[in-house]
Order: sequence, then structure tokens, then C-alpha cells
Amino acid sequence: MRLTVFWERMREHFGPLTDPFARDHVLAALGQRTVEQALADGEPAKDVWRAVCAEMDVPARLR
Repeated sequence: MRLTVFWERMREHFGPLTDPFARDHVLAALGQRTVEQALADGEPAKDVWRAVCAEMDVPARLR
């Protein structure tokens, strides 16, 4: 998954809360890191997206 697609899906699901969520919300599936930290550490966007989907009940149409 390209980062542009990742961020489009994040914005579609979280709207104006995308940036605060990505910056502040720690996900257990990402090793207690935020979305921004995981991406900066080189985690594939697809894996980060899957972690977000699992923890935040993202609708199937966005997965």
C-alpha cells in the first residue's frame, strides 16, 4: 500500500481527527507506538493500516 492511499483511508475514516490520532494514539499492535512512529520506523503502511483497522473497527469498505 502506498502512503498516499494509507493517508486517504485514514482521512476518510477519521476526518479532521486524522492528524491527532496518528500523532497521539498508541496502538498495542504496533508495539505501543503511534501511527506516525511506526511509519517513521519503517513499518509498511499496509501493516500499520491493518493495525488501525483491527483496533478501531474500521468499516469493511475501507479495509
